[in-house]
Amino acid sequence: MATTIITGFHQDAGGDWVAELGCGHTQHVRHRPPWQSRPWVASEAGRAAKVGAAIECPTCRMPELPAGAREYKRTATFTEATVPGGLIRDHRTKPGVWAKIVVEAGRLDYTLESPRRTFLLTPDNPGVAPPTEPHHVTPGGPVRFHVEFLRCEET
Repeated sequence: MATTIITGFHQDAGGDWVAELGCGHTQHVRHRPPWQSRPWVASEAGRAAKVGAAIECPTCRMPELPAGAREYKRTATFTEATVPGGLIRDHRTKPGVWAKIVVEAGRLDYTLESPRRTFLLTPDNPGVAPPTEPHHVTPGGPVRFHVEFLRCEET
């Protein structure tokens, strides 16, 4: 599962509240104790307080590094002020090259374009960019991160 953020809410046809997620997916957020304890969903103020909060999206799946992928190069550490312009625009790694985006502190939005999905990266949740897939990052405030480039070792 990937971590994303709540961007808003709407009610479904049955009157249940649905969180709109930064990744483009939606997720029901019901308060039905003892199975689901979300008393905040019952009030407008409670829902408003959750906009921008991190939430797990069961629909999103971060790509996984293949077994045997080994780091061969690493960037310097970037901040929200020093992130290169090329990283905030869609770009790709070369064929056979994987990238691992490692957040050292703060948060970073990471978007894969095909299919489009956005992940919230934190020190506990790195991002993975498969070879040649378009992607970009968006700093979400103060952040420190670096990128590790990996290749699969041939036997």
